[in-house]
Amino acid sequence: MAFDRPAAAAWYRRNRARSRGLFDLLADEAYYSKPIALRHPIVFYEGHLPGFSFNTLVKKALRRPSIDPRLETLFARGIDPHETTAGTGAGHAGGDARAGWPERDEVHAFADEADRQVIDALLHADVERPGDPLLDRAEAVFTILEHEVMHQETLLYMWHRLPLAQKRAPAGYRPRVDGVPPPHEWIDIPAGCATLGVARGTYAFGWDNEHPALSANVPAFAIERHDVTNERYREFVEAGGYRDAQWWRPDDWAWLQREQIAHPLFWEQHDAEWFWRGMFHLVPLPAAWPVYVSQAEASAYARWRGARLPSEGEFQRAAYGSPEGERIHPWGGAEPDASRGVFDFTSWDPEAAGSHPAGASAWGVEDLVGNGWEWTSTVFGPFPGFHVMASYPEYSADFFDGEHIVIKGASTATAKELLRPSFRNWFRARYPYVYATFRCAK
Repeated sequence: MAFDRPAAAAWYRRNRARSRGLFDLLADEAYYSKPIALRHPIVFYEGHLPGFSFNTLVKKALRRPSIDPRLETLFARGIDPHETTAGTGAGHAGGDARAGWPERDEVHAFADEADRQVIDALLHADVERPGDPLLDRAEAVFTILEHEVMHQETLLYMWHRLPLAQKRAPAGYRPRVDGVPPPHEWIDIPAGCATLGVARGTYAFGWDNEHPALSANVPAFAIERHDVTNERYREFVEAGGYRDAQWWRPDDWAWLQREQIAHPLFWEQHDAEWFWRGMFHLVPLPAAWPVYVSQAEASAYARWRGARLPSEGEFQRAAYGSPEGERIHPWGGAEPDASRGVFDFTSWDPEAAGSHPAGASAWGVEDLVGNGWEWTSTVFGPFPGFHVMASYPEYSADFFDGEHIVIKGASTATAKELLRPSFRNWFRARYPYVYATFRCAK
């Protein structure tokens, strides 16, 4: 299939427009702050998105001249430090990290020129070169396009930690808090084969950790029909789960004590009442919404319940398996749309678990794609035959460290272009900021 230049340029423009819209939500005083101590200040990301695209496609792949070497280096790459480094030294969450960063007008001028050159390359340059490590099947193009949509989700969970007064809610915004918690049900999944990853060339693009395809034999297991809701997780909190070491792995228990964690990060308690810390204001804790927690918290809850988290293979089997073979989406071959789940930036918040039955898998498991990424028990690592990608060689390999855990599915802020069965996401087990939920297995 021939490379579609206008479509690629249109996708890039959509990405940039959405990113600008996200930055426009913020008050000026937030620009140099660090809402999450583990990450750069906000200014970095406004330069990083166009900077990465320029560096990867125009400068590295096409070998064209620099715009500003200093800014290209400054905005080259984000960070993913261990959680024990949070809160140390300067730049605590919510603090001012202005020193050393350019003025916003300078960032915008750099971004505008980077965008101009990237769009010109997409429309006119030789960006698809068979046999070229960076441009075979237009690899560098898809790398920059998917990189930006993934970062938009990062921006949103960073914005979530900002003081509410530093954000402007969109006109007409109202959280969808209707719905009652679904009944608790287990679904038996028969033994079968699950394909992890995908053969190179099957899709127009895949990240290096998605290749090659790996066939896994998955024994029969049971999995919950629905994600664990706030209501069900509250039982664990109020039963003293955060005060009982028996449910926690030693490193997770040490983290709990060190950070004085007593409930999910997205919850707040005021006058003995629980609230959800939404993007724009607090709302009474929606009982039917999936709970968002770290993998450490999800694992502790599962132990308390006498269950466990599913493996990556079990998630694949529950989501994409069927008696007839494997599917492209849990629901079948139809394109993703709002009837199937909460994804692709259609909502600022999750919605009630079980509110999109049209997205159920062949086995009847719901919300496997959308409403929150899903933690697994699988440590992130390469499939046999893995090779780093030339356009972004550090993308996966830097995280094959035994400390990152695979998450699957999609959240409310996961772009539809990423809703392929081979897509893998990953975070450290004690990273609590991401829009990630879970369900138990046994």
